[in-house]
Amino acid sequence: MTQTEVPIDQPRRRTARPALPYKQHDHLAPITPAAGGARDRLAIDTVLELLPTSTWARRHKGTADVGPRRILSWLDTYPGSGWQDRWVTSGADNDLAWIDTLISADDPRIPSSQHSQLMDGVARLLRGRIVFPSYGFLTSYNPATLYPRARAAFRPDLFERFDSRAGQLAGTRRQHNCALVVASKLVLHTGRDLDELTPEHLLAYRAWHFSVFRKSPSGLDLAWSVLAEVADFEEYATLADAVRLGQRTTTELVDAYDVKHRTVREVLIRYLDERRAGLDYNTFLHIIWALVGVFWADIEHHHPGLDTLNLPAEVVDAWKQRLRTVTTNDGGSRPRRERTRILITVRSFYRDLQQWAADDPAWAAWSFPNPIRKNDTAGFIKAKAKTTAAMHQRVRERLPHLPILVDTAERLKTEQAALLAATNAAAVGQTFEHAGRQYRRRALKSLDRRGAYQLLEPPTRIEDLTTGEQIDVGKKEHESFWGWAVIETLRHTGIRVEELLEITHLALVSYRVPATGELVPMLQIVPSKTNEERLLLVSPELANVLAIIITRLRTENGGTIPLTARYDKHERVIGSPLPHLFQHRHGWSWAIPVDRTIQKWLNQILQRTGLRDAAGAPLRCTPHDFRRMFATEAVSGGLPIHIVAKLLGHKTIDTTQAYTAIFDDELVRSYRSYLDARRTLRPEEEYREPSDEEWRDFEQHFEQRKLELGTCGRPYGTPCKHEHACIRCPSLRVDPRARDRIVDIIANLRARIDEARANGWTGEVEGLKVSLNAAAAKLVSLDKMRGRDRDTSGGITELGIPVIISATP
Repeated sequence: MTQTEVPIDQPRRRTARPALPYKQHDHLAPITPAAGGARDRLAIDTVLELLPTSTWARRHKGTADVGPRRILSWLDTYPGSGWQDRWVTSGADNDLAWIDTLISADDPRIPSSQHSQLMDGVARLLRGRIVFPSYGFLTSYNPATLYPRARAAFRPDLFERFDSRAGQLAGTRRQHNCALVVASKLVLHTGRDLDELTPEHLLAYRAWHFSVFRKSPSGLDLAWSVLAEVADFEEYATLADAVRLGQRTTTELVDAYDVKHRTVREVLIRYLDERRAGLDYNTFLHIIWALVGVFWADIEHHHPGLDTLNLPAEVVDAWKQRLRTVTTNDGGSRPRRERTRILITVRSFYRDLQQWAADDPAWAAWSFPNPIRKNDTAGFIKAKAKTTAAMHQRVRERLPHLPILVDTAERLKTEQAALLAATNAAAVGQTFEHAGRQYRRRALKSLDRRGAYQLLEPPTRIEDLTTGEQIDVGKKEHESFWGWAVIETLRHTGIRVEELLEITHLALVSYRVPATGELVPMLQIVPSKTNEERLLLVSPELANVLAIIITRLRTENGGTIPLTARYDKHERVIGSPLPHLFQHRHGWSWAIPVDRTIQKWLNQILQRTGLRDAAGAPLRCTPHDFRRMFATEAVSGGLPIHIVAKLLGHKTIDTTQAYTAIFDDELVRSYRSYLDARRTLRPEEEYREPSDEEWRDFEQHFEQRKLELGTCGRPYGTPCKHEHACIRCPSLRVDPRARDRIVDIIANLRARIDEARANGWTGEVEGLKVSLNAAAAKLVSLDKMRGRDRDTSGGITELGIPVIISATP
C-alpha cells in the first residue's frame, strides 16, 4: 500500500451532497445556431419579393425595401453557405450594435429615419424566415410588434388554439402574455411551427435562460403545458415533470462524490445496492452521503493512493478528529451535529461486511477489523436523551399558547375574508370603509411591450388611507385561510406534514355502527413514514374544517375538486392525479404546497399572536410540534399510551413516550411492571399493539356516550370525572340540534341563581354560576361552529364521502 498523506491542518474541502433533484440541462445552454431554411440561398431580389409587408413599408412605398436590401447587401460581404451562416459570422446575431454602422452619410434622410427603416428591415427578415435569431438577439432586440405579427404569420390557427388554452389556464393576463411571448420566441428561433416543437426546444431555451439570468424564463411552464397538448408532448405533461431527476441509480449517486479507487467504488456500490431494497429513498441518500461523501471521499482526499478498507489506526484517528467539525460557507467551522450518526453508519458498514462474508465468500476480501469502536458511538444514547429533553421543553413551552394561536388563526381568517368581500364589493378606484378604517381599491397596472399600461386581473389590491400601506387582500385572505386550515387539521389529528399533504377527498369515509346504525366519519391516513395505513375518527370540529376546505376548493374550481399530482420530495416520485384537500391556486395552476409554504403560513399567524419564547424571541412553531402537542394532550387526558401510539402510527410506545412532554414517570414504571408481570401469562405479541378486539372497542366506544345535549367525548377507558354534570364537562360535544335546550338551561340557571340569592344560599349561588358559565361557553362555541359550517348558498356543506358498512351483524 502506498499513500501520500495530506497534512491534517490543511483546509478540508466541504463534502458535496448529491446533485439537486432537478435537471439543469446545461449541455443545451450553448444553443447551436439554427440551420438555414428553404429561402437560405435565394438571391437578394428574390428575397425582397417574398418579404412580408409592414406598417413602415406601407407608409413609405417608394423606399420600402431600402432597409432589408441594405442589411442583405451587408450580410453578403461575409462568408457563409447561406443567409443564416452570414447572419451568424457577421455578428449580427449577437446584438443590434451593427445597425448604426449601416446608416449612410450619403442618404439625405436623417439618421433616426434610417435607423427606423433598418429596424423594420430586421423585423421583416425575421418574419420572412430568411434568418433565425438567437435568444440573446431577441432579448437585445426587445421588439414591440414582432411577436404579435409573427403569430399572425406562422400558422395563426395554432396560435389561436394556443391563446385560447392559455387563457383557460392562466390566472392573470400577465401570465397569459408571457406564455405567448415564449411561444413566439421559440417559433422565431427554431423556424418551426407550434405543432413541430419538441420538449428539447423548450429545455434548450430554459437552459440558455438559466445560463444568462440564473432563473427560468417567465411563462415557460404555462407555455409547456399548452404546447404539451398542441404539439403532443407524450412523455411529460408539465415542465416540472421534465426537469425532475426522480430516483437515481446507486452508481450515479456514488459517482457524484468522484471516488478515485475503482475497486473500493465497486464495493461501495455493491454494498449500497444490497441495502437499498429495505430503505426509503431519503434514508438511502443519507447513508450514501455519510458513507461515501463524509467517510471515504474525505479519506481519499487526505490520504491519496489509499486502496483498501483496512485503514491504519492513524488514518482513522485523523478522520475522527476532522469529523468533529464541519466547514461553514464563510470558511469557519462549527461542531458537527450528525457526528454520532455518521460513526454508526460507518460501523454498520464494516459489521455488515463481516457478517455477509460468513455467508458469501465474495465479501471475504473486504472483511476487515471495524475501525469504529463501540465506545466511539457511546454518546448516541446521551445525545438522544438530550434531543428528547429539548423536544419536551418545546412542547411545554408551546402547549399553553395553543388556544391563543387557534383563536388568532380563526380571527385572522374571518377578518381577511370580510375585508376581501368588502374589497370585491367596491369598484376599482372607489373609497370604502371597513371595520372603522378607510380604504381605496387600487388597480394593479403594468407596462406592456408597447409602453402602454394594462390592467392586471384580479385587482384585489387596496390602500389603507390612514397608513398608506398597500395590501394585496386576495393574497392575505388566501394565506390566512390555509394557515387556519393547517393548524386546525394538525391539532385535531396529530398527523405528519407529509400525511397532511396526502389527504384526499377519497380518504374521507363513513363507518356505520352495527348496533345503532349511526354514521361516523373517519379519515384514512395513507402510508407516510411507517408504510402502515390507519383510520382516525373525525371529530365534529375536524369535520367542520374539512367541509369548509371542500367548499372552498369546489367554489374556486367550478364545483369540483381539482385533480392534482403530488411530488414526494423524499421518495422523488410523482403520484397519480387525485382530489387533494390541501392544494391551492399557485400562479396559473393548482399545486400542492411544499413544506416551506406551510411553515410560511404558520409563521404569519404566529407573528400576529405576538407570542414569545422563554428567551424573548418570537415563538416559532413547526408542523411537527402540533403532532407532539396532540400526543401530550391525549396521554395527559387519560388515553392509554398504546392507543395513542396506534393513532400516531408509531410501532412502539417508546417512540410515543418521547413525544409526550407531560407524563408521570412513576405511571410509566408501574405500567411497564404490570406488562412485565402479564407477559409471563400471555404472549408478548399482545402488548406490541392493540388487539383487533381492543381496537374495535376503541372505535365503537362512543356507542355508550349518547347524552341529552350531544355526545360525551371523554377518552377511551376513563371514568366520568364530573359525576355526570355534563353541562360543566369540557368533554361534552354539543349537538347543534340541542341549542334550544341549552338556551332553556341557561334561563333556568339564571332563575335559580336569583332564587338562591334571594334566600341567601351563597354556596348554591357559586355552584350555579359555574354551571351557567359553562353553559354560556358551550352556546358561544356552538354558534361559532354553526356560523362557519355553511357554504355561500346558506346550506349545510356535504362532505360527499362513501359509507363503509360493517360486515359484523
